[in-house]
Parts: sequence; C-alpha cells; structure tokens
Amino acid sequence: MRLRLGRPDINRYADRFDLTPAPDGLAVTFLGVASLLIDDGSSALMTDGFFSRPGLARVALGRIAPDAARIDAALARTAVTRLEAVIPVHTHFDHALDSPAVAERTGARLVGGESTAWIGRGHGLPADRIAVATPGAAMTLGAFEVTMIESHHCPPDRYPGQITAPVVPPVKTSAYRCGEAWSIIVGHPPSGRSLLVQGSAGYVPGALAGRRADVAYLGVGQLGIQPERYVEEYWRETVREVGARRAVLIHWDDFFRPLTKPLRALPYAGDDLDRTMAVLTRLADEDGVALSFPTVFARENPWA
Repeated sequence: MRLRLGRPDINRYADRFDLTPAPDGLAVTFLGVASLLIDDGSSALMTDGFFSRPGLARVALGRIAPDAARIDAALARTAVTRLEAVIPVHTHFDHALDSPAVAERTGARLVGGESTAWIGRGHGLPADRIAVATPGAAMTLGAFEVTMIESHHCPPDRYPGQITAPVVPPVKTSAYRCGEAWSIIVGHPPSGRSLLVQGSAGYVPGALAGRRADVAYLGVGQLGIQPERYVEEYWRETVREVGARRAVLIHWDDFFRPLTKPLRALPYAGDDLDRTMAVLTRLADEDGVALSFPTVFARENPWA
C-alpha cells in the first residue's frame, strides 16, 4: 500500500468513453472489473460475473459470500436469462466469487482451470456444469469459439497459489487464491470478429504469438504502480501481439463500491490510473490503436 491519498478523476477521460452503442447484433457489455457479457442476440457468454462487490472492511477483516440480491439485480438489468458459459479470468474473489451463482442462475457451464472447478464444487454445481479447459485448445460455446491461454497475474499477487479443495462461502478472502490466470481469445465465426480478454495486467512472454484478435479488453488494475518498462512490455505482449486495432480498458474501477453507484477509479493507495493512461496513450498513438473505456451496463460494439 502507498501513502498517497485520493484517487484519479475518471472524468478526465470522458472523451475515451467513445464506444458505439449496439442495439442489436454482436456486442460486449461491461459489468465492472473484468466482467463482460458477450452476446450476439441469440448466444451469450460472460467472463467473471462479479456483482456482489463486498466492502473493503469485510474483505480485509471478515468473511465474504455471494450477495444474491446484487447478483439478481445485475442480471435483471442486463436482461440475462441464459448463458453458454461463465469464465473467470482467474480465481481471486473480485473475479470468481459470484461465478458459480451466475452459472447456476443462467444454465451456464463454469469454465476455467482446476481452481475454478473447486469453486464450482463448493457452490454445489453438478459435475456436468463444470468444464476444465485445456490450455490453447479451442472450445465451441454456442456461437463462440473460445481459446484459453495460460497467463500470469499482475504483480503483486496478494493471494497466490492454487485452490485445491472446495470453497464454501462465507470464507476469508484468502480462500480465493489466484489459481490459473488466463488470456481468453473469443471468436465469433458467424461475423468473423474476435476479441482478447486480458483480465489481469500480467502476461507470459510469447504466449499469444500467432494469435489474432480485432479488439483487446485490457485489464489495467495495478498497472499504474509498475515500472514504465513493464507497461510497455505488457502492451507489446497483448495488444500489439494479437494485432488489435482497439484497446478497451477494464479492471480500473473501485470494486469495493456497489454497481448501484457511479464507477470510480481505484485509489492511489493501490494503483495510479493517470500514470497508466499517460503510458498507454503514448503507445496507442505510436501504434495507431484506438484507446477506449467501456460504459458500465451499456451494450456496445467495440469493432465499429
């Protein structure tokens, strides 16, 4: 933790909230942190599905559990009733706490690594609703082709390691260890469009070589406390490596604050979005890549 008080003002970047609304067709809806609803009007999948967003005091000192009312409210607001899959980008609480509950409510399969599977088992999901992904192998999920590639969490990882037993909430936050971290390539064969979901600002050098995605949803949490060289390498190993022409920034919002309130940036004590934006703006300009923020609960077309 750092001593600087306050937080960046997200309103400084109002002009970056520039994605085109998508009343129909293929679209992505940002739901806070790294939760994304990807749907084409007939088939849909979701990363994370984290809606409970418990407060800092409970996360630090108490025990956490999914908040059914908050989960139901978020799903109702997005009009989600059916999903092909729920895919946590890794298994920290701010990604995977609610994933099994969302899968249960939507008939989805919970897809991820062995750590994700243990969270699903702890929730009571049946075995046929839990799928352990093979790294690098494409999976057909409804209208989508999904490939999960092993990645790293952004340093520091406060809860490293694998989950090796069922997680049955309420539990301490530390029960949600990182597990497998993923770069997720989502293709939509009917439209020929694709996107990369990089839920954490970590990377494995060369892991995405030969992969392609039109758009990169780029996790930037904790990126602002990294050396500039790290930020540059992260951009090269994700956005530049897959040839994305737009980067959409996620995991910048204060996830201790409920979704019923306007999103705000993480405090300087844990991140520095202004510093991140200074470096990413330069890199995006050098590469001719559009740099955008998504609007929460807005159905958007990042390919436009």
